[in-house]
Amino acid sequence: MNRIQWQLALFAAVVCTQLSAQSMLATNSSPTPRTAMLTPSPTIQPVITPCAQPAELMEIGDYTGPFSSLVTGFAGKLERKTVHPPSQPSRVHLCSLTARDKFSLFARNSTEPVNFLGAGWDAAWAQLDGDDQALGKGALGYLQRYNAALVDNVSGEFFNTFLYPAIFHQDPRYYRLGQGPVTHRLAHAMRHVFVAHDDQGHLMFNYSEWMGTASSKALGNLYHPGNERGFGETTQRVGMSVTSDMAYDVLKEFWPEISHKFRLPFKRHEQAAVPTAPAAVVAQPTATM
Repeated sequence: MNRIQWQLALFAAVVCTQLSAQSMLATNSSPTPRTAMLTPSPTIQPVITPCAQPAELMEIGDYTGPFSSLVTGFAGKLERKTVHPPSQPSRVHLCSLTARDKFSLFARNSTEPVNFLGAGWDAAWAQLDGDDQALGKGALGYLQRYNAALVDNVSGEFFNTFLYPAIFHQDPRYYRLGQGPVTHRLAHAMRHVFVAHDDQGHLMFNYSEWMGTASSKALGNLYHPGNERGFGETTQRVGMSVTSDMAYDVLKEFWPEISHKFRLPFKRHEQAAVPTAPAAVVAQPTATM
C-alpha cells in the first residue's frame, strides 16, 4: 500500500477504537431504574437521657378528718411544688417540666380555693393594721384590700413558678430530702432561696426566687397606694417575702413529720421511681440521587 492508503487505514483504526470505547462507556453508565436510586439512609437514633418521675407522696383521699376541704387544699398546694428525688439510680435526674407544665402549675396553684381564703386573711390583717389608707375603710376598703392581696398571690405565682423558670430553664419545685439529720435538712431547706435545680437536675442560682419576688413587689407598687416608693423600701419588702418563702420551704421539708403528727393527708409510697426516657425522634429515610 502506498502512503495515502496507510494513512487512511490508520485513521479508520483510530475511529473504530473511539466508537468502541464510547459504546462501552454508555453501556456501563446506563441510567438505573428510579426505584434503585432511592436508597434510604440509616435511621438516626438520638442520644436519649433517661429521667425518673418523682415519687407520689400524698393521697388526698387518705384524709377524712375535720375541715377536709381546707386541709387537703393546703396540703395539695404544698405538695405540688415539692418533689422527693429518687435515691436509685443516683445518676438519674427527675423528669423536667416543660414551659407548658410550668404554666399549668402556676394556673393550678393560683386557682386553688385556699388562695382565696388566704387573700381574705391578708386583707383582714391589712384592714386592722390600717395599711393602704387610701383604700378606705369599711366593706369597700376591705374589698379593695382583698383584691390587692389576691393579685399579690397571682403575680407571685406567675413570676416565680412560670415566667422566670421558663426563661432560665429552672425547676420551680422544691427538692425534699425527707431523711437525715434535722440540721442538715434544715440547712437544705433554707438554702433553696439561693440554690435551685435547673431542668436537667444541676444546681444553679435561684434566679426565679429573687427576680420573681422583685418583679412582684415592683408591680405591687402600682395598686398598693400605701406602699412607700423607692429602691430601699422595695428591697426591704423583697427581703421579707424571701424570708417568708424560706420558712415555707422549711415547712415543705418537714411536712411528712408534721402531717404524721397531726394525722393530716400524707402517704409515702415506697415504690421506687422508675427511670423513663422520652420518645425517640426517628428520622425519615432520605432519598439519595
